[in-house]
Amino acid sequence: MEDNKIRKVKLTSEMKNSFMEYAMSVIVSRALPDVRDGLKPVQRRIIYGMNDLGCYSDKPYKKSARIVGEVMGKYHPHGDSSIYEALVRMAQDFSYRYMLVDGHGNFGSIDGDGAAAQRYTEARMSKISMELIRDINKDTIDYAPNYDGEETEPTVLPARIPNLLINGTTGIAVGMATNMPPHNVEEVINAIIAVAKDPEITVLELMENYIQGPDFPTGGYILGKSGIKKAYETGNGLVIMRAKTEIIEKNNRKVIIVSEIPYQVNKARLVEKIANLARDKIVEGISDVRDESNREGIRIVIELKREVQPEVLLNQLYKLTSLQTTFGVNSISLVNNEPKTLTLKEQISFYLKHQEEVIRRRTIFDLNKAKDRAHILEGLKKALDMIDEIIALIRSSRTTDIIQQRLMEEYDMSEKQAKAIREMQLQRLAGLERQKIEDELNRLIEIINDLQDILDNKERLLQIIEDELIEIKDKYGDNRRTEIIQGTFDLEDEDLIPVEDIIISLTNNGYVKRMLIDTYKSQNRGGRGIKGMGTNTDDIVNSLISMSTHDELMFFTNKGKVYRLKGYNIPEFGRTAKGLPVVNLLNLDKDEIVKSMISVTKEDKETENKKYLFFATKDGIVKRVDLSEFDSIRQTGKIAIKLKENDELVAVKLTNGDDEILIAASNGKLVRFKEENVRQMGRSASGVRGINVDGSNLIGMTIDKEGPYIMVVTEKGYGKMSSIDEYRISNRGGKGVKTLNTTDKNGSIVALRAVNGNEDLLIMTDDGIMIRLPMEQVKMAGRATQGVRLIKVNDENKVSTVEVVDKAVEEEIEE
Repeated sequence: MEDNKIRKVKLTSEMKNSFMEYAMSVIVSRALPDVRDGLKPVQRRIIYGMNDLGCYSDKPYKKSARIVGEVMGKYHPHGDSSIYEALVRMAQDFSYRYMLVDGHGNFGSIDGDGAAAQRYTEARMSKISMELIRDINKDTIDYAPNYDGEETEPTVLPARIPNLLINGTTGIAVGMATNMPPHNVEEVINAIIAVAKDPEITVLELMENYIQGPDFPTGGYILGKSGIKKAYETGNGLVIMRAKTEIIEKNNRKVIIVSEIPYQVNKARLVEKIANLARDKIVEGISDVRDESNREGIRIVIELKREVQPEVLLNQLYKLTSLQTTFGVNSISLVNNEPKTLTLKEQISFYLKHQEEVIRRRTIFDLNKAKDRAHILEGLKKALDMIDEIIALIRSSRTTDIIQQRLMEEYDMSEKQAKAIREMQLQRLAGLERQKIEDELNRLIEIINDLQDILDNKERLLQIIEDELIEIKDKYGDNRRTEIIQGTFDLEDEDLIPVEDIIISLTNNGYVKRMLIDTYKSQNRGGRGIKGMGTNTDDIVNSLISMSTHDELMFFTNKGKVYRLKGYNIPEFGRTAKGLPVVNLLNLDKDEIVKSMISVTKEDKETENKKYLFFATKDGIVKRVDLSEFDSIRQTGKIAIKLKENDELVAVKLTNGDDEILIAASNGKLVRFKEENVRQMGRSASGVRGINVDGSNLIGMTIDKEGPYIMVVTEKGYGKMSSIDEYRISNRGGKGVKTLNTTDKNGSIVALRAVNGNEDLLIMTDDGIMIRLPMEQVKMAGRATQGVRLIKVNDENKVSTVEVVDKAVEEEIEE
């Protein structure tokens, strides 16, 4: 071999340079989408190839193999399988939120089944993908030579839809990957318009007012907004997805129905995983798992054994299967052929900038076309004004070329005008034709002025973008499929949650929910009430608390442990909804039940004066603990009080250290004593005797500062108010004095509250009936009286919960 054909290179440098070229080729030409149209090169070439073939949404389907061959032969020389796989994915309703390909035939399934061979399937552009190529023939985009230089292909599509945001993308390049979720087209377009009107708008404002979060084609739930907020603000974040489930009863057994699964989860593998967990007894209590999905939608049936608590088992499945999984957002796309990690606002801004360029170039194209036509018409009009001379010139010329040359020289016409006159038909000499030319010219002059005004006025250009986006929204907009529920939030998310007055309710079977406090209209005393919660016959509503969404909610359990959530962490449900199992929110043990709740405000924690938590148990034991001992509560909970055998926690109050405590037993006796009579103790202490329950149970506790009147309600719906002064201060530990004369007629006491007398009273029975009435309708009476009826209670039912809320505005209710 000759010396001049041998080149010495350093191996490390050669490998580095070659790999860098390969890496950049993969990044720019294969794996990452362009921020402007949201398409990777293969996807763009498929859409453009279908445009070449005329595979429009209103035309007949063409064989997929024909489309693949067109794309591979002209634009994408990387093998037919990569092209067909991309085409198939764009035709799957479980992969794309808004499908870009309208497929005919077997294009695979959510179970992971592959599509039929390309020779069997047919395809065409979907209606929405027609928006990607709209105005493509008006010089709106740049073209580049294809791989062999014989054709040209677009470097980007006009993309009249925000495809990157509404469909998302996924791709693995070299040293980087992109994973962007799909969104709802209505929300995205509203956000784009908002950015166009206010370029200084923040990501937080976009989230609060326009884009709730990702909207997956498979529906399901997203837990919380912390991951969404981080992804939108930084380009990276973790979104927690959860399947949509329902617990029903069938043949005296509980059944879990899964109707929607997380995005990109293989349904067949999910069902197999659940079956394997049941077979291997990793999850115990499942008797059968079936996939009953059909054309109507997904339906996975999980039948449970009789003794199983479905909420606990469902929580296990969330942890062990892809019924709950994550979507790792990594918003990398190409900006000027360079990969960049983009925030939500940057993605919108780049798309908006692209649309400005498209509209500007389209306007210039239309303007030039109108000017060219007006130029021709001016020549024709000029010729008609001197038609006899023009005819004489034509008759005296030997050839058409001479005619054109003489028109240009003798009548100062342009080449285009001279050619148009030379080719003019004799019928254009009629008088009406002349008028048509003048009318068309006048109309063109108006169009030219309008188009020029668009180019000179950015506000008009942005208005056109807005109008056309609204047109697309009206045409393709639909409802959200993915519901965002409030899971476990980080503190940084509090600014996303409005401050609202709410009611938190908890049932005996552990269902918790949040409702706005004005859910209930004010009613008259003794009314039957309205349905407050959908409960089972064995489910009793046992706790109601009014608070703010931003207050801390402490859950105290029968085992003396405490858990903590924010008010907004509790999912919001309608008035008649049952709610969410509390085991889905708290890490409770198998036989642990929430017995009491208390809210703590930010002011309670920051005050200079000490705050205490005062505990009372079923056996009449009380304890006082500094609130600061509960500053850090782990997810697994914390010991709040050490209970003796067979005792359980009944009530907890937030106190100041100098309050007076009033505790009552179901036998109608009450003890009033000073808080300072109970020394401060540690969290794990057992406490001291507060009242001698004398064979009954402690049913409630209140403090003097909560109001000047003591209100009691019995299990049969009777109640009354007495002045707190009627109860003398005594030592703790005694049997107490009578607070209500308990009889067979009114039953045992179930609730004790200190009130001001001007609040509203919420009473709920164990069959889910709730009534709201003004406190003025509760009779003032002495300690030893029976009280008056507040709510009608059937013989088989009892009052389960009583809560005092701020005065409601009276509203007239139409019959």
